[in-house]
Formats: sequence, C-alpha cells, structure tokens
Amino acid sequence: MDSDFGIPRELSPLQQLRSQYQPELPPCLQGTTVRVEFGDGTTVAEASDSHIIARAFPHTLGQPLAHFLREAAKVSDAHIITQLPSIRVGIVFCGRQAPGGHNVIWGLYEALKVHNAKSTLLGFLGGSEGLFAQKTLEITDDILQTYKNQGGYDLLGRTKDQIRTTEQVNAALKACTDLKLDGLVIIGGVTSNTDAAHLAEFFAEAKCSTKVVGVPVTTNGDLKNQFVEANVGFDTICKVNSQLISNACTDALSAEKYYYFIRLMGRKHSHVALECTLQSHPNMVILGEEVAASKLTIFDISKQICDAVQARAGQDKNHGVILIPEGIIESIPEVYALLKEIHGLLREGVAADKISTQLSPWSSALFEFLPPFIKKQLLLHPESDDSAQLSQIETEKLLAYLVETEMNKRLKEGTYKGKKFNAICHFFGYQARGSLPSKFDCDYAYVLGHICYHILAAGLNGYMATVSNLKSPVNKWKCGAAPITAMMTVKNWSQNASSTSTSIGRPAIHPAMVDLKGKAYELLRQNADKFLMEDLYRNPGPLQYDGPGADAKAVSLCVEDQDYMGRIKKLQEYLDQVRTIVKPGCSQDVLKAALSVMASVTDVLTTISSSSNGGQQFA
Repeated sequence: MDSDFGIPRELSPLQQLRSQYQPELPPCLQGTTVRVEFGDGTTVAEASDSHIIARAFPHTLGQPLAHFLREAAKVSDAHIITQLPSIRVGIVFCGRQAPGGHNVIWGLYEALKVHNAKSTLLGFLGGSEGLFAQKTLEITDDILQTYKNQGGYDLLGRTKDQIRTTEQVNAALKACTDLKLDGLVIIGGVTSNTDAAHLAEFFAEAKCSTKVVGVPVTTNGDLKNQFVEANVGFDTICKVNSQLISNACTDALSAEKYYYFIRLMGRKHSHVALECTLQSHPNMVILGEEVAASKLTIFDISKQICDAVQARAGQDKNHGVILIPEGIIESIPEVYALLKEIHGLLREGVAADKISTQLSPWSSALFEFLPPFIKKQLLLHPESDDSAQLSQIETEKLLAYLVETEMNKRLKEGTYKGKKFNAICHFFGYQARGSLPSKFDCDYAYVLGHICYHILAAGLNGYMATVSNLKSPVNKWKCGAAPITAMMTVKNWSQNASSTSTSIGRPAIHPAMVDLKGKAYELLRQNADKFLMEDLYRNPGPLQYDGPGADAKAVSLCVEDQDYMGRIKKLQEYLDQVRTIVKPGCSQDVLKAALSVMASVTDVLTTISSSSNGGQQFA
C-alpha cells in the first residue's frame, strides 16, 4: 500500500543509536558553494564500439569528467557557483534493495537544503512504476528521521524496475515535465544506470530541462570500472555473509562430520563470493570466472570438490566449507547452452512440460541426467535481461548431490577411506541485503547523495556520481562525476547455442567480471592451498560501528590500486606543464626533446590501446 511508505519506523535501541550517527563529508563537498573543475571530454570504453554508441547518444557522448574541489583548492579554471536557486528534484529506487540506499536520499536532501532551503525533494513511491504514475512523497526532516543509516528500501519501496520501452520513457518524461523537476536521481546497479543514460539522452533530444543522474548502488559489486571503485551495499552484504560463513566454519570444525555448501547471492559474477572468501577463509570457493575461463563442465567441478574432500580425509579432516556464487550455473558451458535452448523455447510459447522433447540431443541428455528439483528450476521463465532466475536455482544442492554420489562410489570401490560424506546446504542473500548498513556504506551513500546535488547544480545531464580513493579516510575521498556513456560497451551474442550468427546489443553498462589478473584474485590464489587443507577459518564477527573493525573496508577494495579519476587529473596537470614549457619561442633543444618523447609515448599508447580494444566480447 502506498500509504505504508514513509511512515515512522519503530526502532530498536541499536537502530536509534545508528539513526543519530552523522556521516562525515569530504572537504570538497563542504560549504555553501559548488566548486567544479572540468577535465577533457571522455571517450568510450571500447574504441570498436564508438560508432554505435555515438549514434545512440548524439547529445550526451563525449562530455567531460567533473571534479569537485575544496574551498582552498587553487585551480585557475574552476567554476565557482555561488548563486544557487531553489530546485525540484525527484529520486527513485530502481534496483534491488541494498543497505545504504536510504542514505543517498538523506545526503541529497541535506545538500538541497544547505544550498537553498526552498528546494524540494520528491521520492517516487514504488520504484519506476511510481515514477510513471507520478506517485510522490515529499521528503522532509520528520520523514527521514527513522530512516537515516537504516537498511531496506521501505521509505519509498521498489517494483519491477526498468525504464526502457517507448511507453516507459514517455511516461518518465511526462512525470518530470508535469512535476517541473530540475533533476531526476536514479539509484541502482548496471541495468538501472544504463536506463538512466538512455533516459538522459531521450530528455536531451526532447529538450526537457530535467537532468538525469545515476548512483551506483548494488549488493552484487559488479558496477565497477575505471570511474567506479565500489558500490553502495556491497560492503555490508559481504560483512554479514562473512559472519554467517564463519559461523558455519566454526560449526563444521566442531562437529567434524559435515561439509557446508553455501551459495551466495551476487548475480552472474563472483565478486561477493571472492570478497567473503578473503574475509572468512572457507576451505574452497569456485568462482564463475574461473569456470568460464577454464571451460569446466559440471563434472569437472564436482570432481574438483571430490578430490578436495578425499585429500582432506587423508589428514583425518571430514568436514569443510565450500562457497558457490549463484551465477556459476551460467558459467558452465553445457548448462549455459541448455538454458539458452530452454529460454528460446519458452519465448516461442512452448509449455514447460513439453520442453524436454524439443531439446537438441546434447541438451536433452544433460537435462535427463539432472535431478528432478534442478530440472524444475531450469524451466523457470528468465529474467527481463534473459538471464536465468539465479536465486531460484539451487546449484549448491546439485553439487552436493553429485559429490555425494561420487564419494559413495569411491567409498564402495575402496579408493576413499574417510567417513561417509554428509552435506548441509545454505543460500545466503536475502538475509544480508536487508541488514543495517555498515559504517562504510552509510558514509559512502551519504556522500554520493551530496554529489548528486553538486552534479545538478553544475547543470550536468547523464552523469554518475563517483568517489575515488575510497580505501582512505573520508576526508581524503575525491568526489566527482563521470558521463555514464564513458562506461558503456556494446556486446554481441549468439542467437542460440548452435548458431554462428550474432546480434548486436544496445549500448549498456555491462556487469564487471572478477579480474583474474587482479590483486584480489591473486591474493586468493596465494592462499587457496592453505585455506583448503589447514582450516584457517577467520570470523570477522557481526557488523561493528565503534572500536576495532568499525572502519574495516572490503579486502578487494583495499588491495587494488585504483584512483583512476585522480590519475586522469594528474595526467592533465602534466600535459598542462608541457604546454607551458613547450611554447613558440622555446629553445630547439626543448622542442626536439619534447617531439622525441611525445613520439615514443604516442607509439606505446597506440599499441597498448589497440591491443586492449582488439576483441569484441561475446556473452
């Protein structure tokens, strides 16, 4: 019911204490003026996609990066905005709920009121459906009081969220026009921010004055690129899951007779599983990216687990904990091919109970091999992005079933000497995403809300709020904004599993995979053998808001060397210095040295750029 949104919550003592916490602002967001420096115009992530993206975004492609500056910054060409009129802004939750989302609203509201008390913030009730229907709630101090630093999305709610069809974008345009909105802030992940980019372009084409801003909020942690270091909600869900995993590790070590198979929410890619492994040190994790890179079959994976169980039994260890990302099912080549066939038949209107008779021979053989509960789950209709309903497919039970079958066979044959294999299965996801947000997510979301105001005050459209240097204390965070088009790529995909023809998708932000050459994955590989055999279980405990652990951040965030935005800014400073030194009238020696160095640099960069952009991705 719409009347349930925005009503005061009854808070526990801990919630009351958290509602009083005031996140810190970086110096660049403090004060009553907006100070912004614009960098060079941006390009697309993949050079081969440039012509397709240029056609789709004639108004919003190539916009510059924006850096927000502290008051003491000495930047000659900075834009200092002191006259800040009252504005009307709408905000909508467009992705699955993530801890910290409410603080984006709070941060934006505070920024609006600090810069002009007459400004108005309207929340759309029920996600994008509320946007289309113009169902709003004016955000006030009283309404926010019991939602500050709290989990969930129940202040405004959400529905099936997409802003994509002609009917939907026209409804969004009408809502923003009717409500006289100067800005629309869209909170969500890769899909929602892709929609935000297309909506910004549509508004620009329609000469609508409403500016569209995206905010990176998703528990999956897969909205990562050179501009976005982390997503609101990821820190919390990993910490909550890691405690639950660690509790299972302690239980396994105590009873010494169970193997826990734990599936983790996180959609197609394995960021949550990797981070939870680095925090809690279970015995095994099988990342979807590893499976895809090595083209492992379902039998390869089960054999890998069986061999690990047998090796541990050789050390009299008949227990363990194994993490499985929910997206792994789509990373297994033969299962992915089966899913594509099933989804194609479902789209053609074939009834679920008739599908098995229309599968190709290979897919039919695999389908008939699988246990009944998995068959039923694979036949579910796909999501709107054509992916499987990953949260409903119990991959952990499938793997436990296959491993148990093999271990019983080895026991009977005498090749396995350990105790009878016993598995306990869990799925962790919904339990964590409604959690109270961590201190990091509270701070990060609140800061992003303030950045959204700065983006609108600077008159920018089609941008995402960004923060770099996140592994440092808040007072060292660097705040800015990046055009969403600079994060977009175009993917080709096969029409079906057996077809050689391909189709070109629309420009989109695509979910980032775990980087198998990155430092976080390297850290996992360095410790994988010890985790497997030595039971180095680590319990980070419950979320901490004070004392040891309160300021802990994701391991994967801290080990990576990021700050892309800062480096771009530093490069710009070097280029400016070159322009200052090499001017008409400089000496021949200076000119020759500059030409020689610049020629070498250009050759190197051209080679690197062409090799990194050389291949189209297929999904």
